[in-house]
Amino acid sequence: MSEDTNKQVNKENTETVKKNVATVNNQKSEGAAKVVAKSVYGEKKKQQKRDRRERNDKKKDEFDQRILDIARVTRVMAGGKRMNFRACVAIGDKKGKVATALGKGSDVAIAVNKAVNKAKKDMVTVSMVNDTIPHEVYSRVGAAKILFKPAKEGRGVIAGGVVRIILELAGVKNISSKILGTNNKINNARCTIEGLRSLKKVEDKKQVTEKNKSAENKNSHDNKDKKTDNNQSK
Repeated sequence: MSEDTNKQVNKENTETVKKNVATVNNQKSEGAAKVVAKSVYGEKKKQQKRDRRERNDKKKDEFDQRILDIARVTRVMAGGKRMNFRACVAIGDKKGKVATALGKGSDVAIAVNKAVNKAKKDMVTVSMVNDTIPHEVYSRVGAAKILFKPAKEGRGVIAGGVVRIILELAGVKNISSKILGTNNKINNARCTIEGLRSLKKVEDKKQVTEKNKSAENKNSHDNKDKKTDNNQSK
């Protein structure tokens, strides 16, 4: 009887040991699965954050910005003078879009950021033909007077000061201009923007011929309808 009991006890012990080993292995596998799931989920989250940062960087770098003028301005208050900075900034994508704006702030960086955000809301699309303007323009804003003329390919940007910066940001590669009025940078910047805004859009020859053909067809149909109406009335 003692041997039989010993065998049964040994069997029970081996079974319990096997069960304990199986439970430990299951716990290890579950823990590993959880770790893998966490790592995969964490990598996905990190990748999403990286994608968002890249998108934001692309949006920020969409326009090139140049500072045209920085000035320190004062405002007389009841307690004394308050100092601020005024920044005139030009932005453009060098593909036909450009804008300028003014911004004020207690710091130069704040003033520049305000000017950039303001300029993004008032973009001007410049109509170009073969990297130059389609026709001659004479622009006048206040005391600023500027003349723009189209130039041949390879001539380059013939302009000075603020006008040159704005034309380069707009993407105009061949143009000749002349400042005829004041030398004030802000007024000249406004004058150049108004001149570029007043440029007429040039359409392709194919589009023009198609429009003319459609207009002629409409006129012919209208004339036929009128003739039929007159014959019926008679």
